[in-house]
Amino acid sequence: MAEDSPKFIIPESFQVYKLSIGAASNLSWPADRLVIQVLDDSTDPEIKQMVELECQRWASKGVNITYQIRENRGGYKAGALKEGLKRSYVKHCEYVAIFDADFQPEPDYLRRAIPFLVHNPDIALVQARWRFVNADECLLTRMQEMSLDYHFTVEQEVGSSTHAFFGFNGTAGVWRIAAINEAGGWKDRTTVEDMDLAVRCSLKGWKFLYLGDLQVKSELPSTFKAFRFQQHRWSCGPANLFRKMLMEIVKNKKVKFWKKVYVIYSFFFVRKIIAHMVTFWFYCVVLPLTILVPEVEVPIWGAVYIPSIVTILNSVGTPRSIHLLFYWILFENVMSLHRTKATFIGLLEAGRANEWVVTEKLGNKLQKNADASKNKTNVKMFKRPRLKIIDR
Repeated sequence: MAEDSPKFIIPESFQVYKLSIGAASNLSWPADRLVIQVLDDSTDPEIKQMVELECQRWASKGVNITYQIRENRGGYKAGALKEGLKRSYVKHCEYVAIFDADFQPEPDYLRRAIPFLVHNPDIALVQARWRFVNADECLLTRMQEMSLDYHFTVEQEVGSSTHAFFGFNGTAGVWRIAAINEAGGWKDRTTVEDMDLAVRCSLKGWKFLYLGDLQVKSELPSTFKAFRFQQHRWSCGPANLFRKMLMEIVKNKKVKFWKKVYVIYSFFFVRKIIAHMVTFWFYCVVLPLTILVPEVEVPIWGAVYIPSIVTILNSVGTPRSIHLLFYWILFENVMSLHRTKATFIGLLEAGRANEWVVTEKLGNKLQKNADASKNKTNVKMFKRPRLKIIDR
């Protein structure tokens, strides 16, 4: 088995902790064909020491794991991934599976994803679905679950099925390293290095595959501040990338005309730009005006029927939360202003267009309680310190 198995490198981005390193180390794959690369861009010496010790612990068990830091944090995540692929031991690897700090793949992850790449040489990426371990933590996480479940159930599935193209989610995916190199590698020109690479690979003729039944545990930001910064990056980045790649897509001669239409119109223009603006102007400006100013009229089909249908369709990914639709509508309308602002910043490449603010998360509560009990005395468990981890 070891002789026939492709060789792997698995980078764990940024501040890693025991569960994510443990999950990567427990992946079912021949030991001599697997390299785990921990990319640590944290600036806290205590965190660096903690991560390095955890890597050494797994290395003592025979796991081929390397702890990697950089002299500077240039390029943020893209810079770390680019630096990771330059290591000499990576030259012997065919694929790279990427997991952010809070992602915990199941042991059979590689065995379920790799066959698609091995038997389909045209496929560059196999993307798994995210499964949220803290979706029930608060109302904010439930709202995020509804939006992201729709993204995976509809947007990623449709893109994979119709054009073999979708935006890489930045984590829980396996890339063919040859495709990354052919497309020019990781670039830090925007805050969405994952989408940037996906679009460039697609323009080279590579295909992507989304596996909805292959799920990887992850965590949602549970504070509004963290969520707001994340949404700014996710809204500003695609708009900025569209500005920079529009003519490159138009002039490309390797992909078919209809795929160009899909990428420019459906993927970028409608979903990444217009959707935010229409939501804000229609729901937050026009509809309120119909109440405040009687002269402003909107047909009932536009004010009631279409919004109702769109809202119901957005709930198909999370049927268990259909009773929260009213709150989800309010939540999305509140966020539409922030997303619209971020979209304009990206399109105009204004001051905050390339701002990278890490997403704070609470981490696994049980693990933190255990760590707190070991490291502190006479401290009640509910007063545990919060660890900061980062995701894409």
